[in-house]
Amino acid sequence: MNKSERILSLDIFRGLTVILMILVNNPGSWLAIYAPFQHAHWHGCTPTDLVFPFFLFIVGVSISFSMAKVKGDPLKRPIAMRKALWRGAKLIGIGLFLGLFPLFNFSEMRIPGVLQRIGVVFMITSALYLYADRKTIIATFVSILVVYWLAMVFVPIPEIGTPNIDDPNAVLSAYIDQLFFKGHMWSGTKTWDPEGLFSTFPAIGTAILGLFSGEIVKQNKGNEVVKKLFLLGVVSVVIGQVWSIIFPINKSLWTSSYVLYTGGLGAIALGLSFYLFDVKKLGRNQVLLPKAFGLNPMAAYVLAQMIASLIGVISIGDTTIKAHLFAMITIDSIPLEASSLLFAVLYVAFISIPILILYRKNIVIKV
Repeated sequence: MNKSERILSLDIFRGLTVILMILVNNPGSWLAIYAPFQHAHWHGCTPTDLVFPFFLFIVGVSISFSMAKVKGDPLKRPIAMRKALWRGAKLIGIGLFLGLFPLFNFSEMRIPGVLQRIGVVFMITSALYLYADRKTIIATFVSILVVYWLAMVFVPIPEIGTPNIDDPNAVLSAYIDQLFFKGHMWSGTKTWDPEGLFSTFPAIGTAILGLFSGEIVKQNKGNEVVKKLFLLGVVSVVIGQVWSIIFPINKSLWTSSYVLYTGGLGAIALGLSFYLFDVKKLGRNQVLLPKAFGLNPMAAYVLAQMIASLIGVISIGDTTIKAHLFAMITIDSIPLEASSLLFAVLYVAFISIPILILYRKNIVIKV
């Protein structure tokens, strides 16, 4: 198996994840969304709740490929680590910029965010991969999940006392968010952030599961890759489901059970992608769009976020550009949710145009 074949299934998986991310982030109306395209209100996991952990899982897989050659070289490791730190810092910077764009209201800017979490997780996971052996990485993975669980369930919270995992404002992660980010958190809550500081630590575990999966792909061939990825995935999902009895699956808290459940599904999804496109070699020329998005995920995400922000604030008359566009495709005879989903699909199609142009011109924009 050559390098390009190994990476193909990952590109397709990454591309599909980015497409789904843009789709669920851009409904015609946030008041009219089909249930699978909404996040779980608190505990639980919808298909939409798989998008972000899948992306972090893919980050881990990518690290295992891109840094494999320098891992065993003590002279090249520091250079690779500096590059990882710089890349992580750029991701954080872009995330902060997107949070400010286009109004640049620094007084209420959101400090945590999706790209900020990816940047932090990328830097820490890169350091683990470059400088720790397999046993240490496994021990770190287990320790993160167990310590996070113990802290969230048993550590008393100042002025609150015993934490209540069922109350978003009575958990340790919310208290820490208030300490560090008060006034600069997600506008949907203002009292805690779904990408907050403490809940970023278990997110490292999601990327570590990606590391394990990447090693499986590199060290095996054909159906053995599929079998081992499926085994890893099923075991992780089962443990996650069992753990959820006492520590519920929850994206906003990024609970340990959520890490195992979504990371396990990520391993299964990668195994399925590998089976279809690398073992059976099905439809390799018919997956142009996922390949294009998979090669330029950051360009697609940043472009989609910037345009969505612009059309959401620029007004024509008394309504925004987005409201005008949504009204144009809204039909009284069909459910408003269907029109909202159609808007999201058309938005993905619109973003696909520049991404396909980049693909045709063999341009890859890297951070």
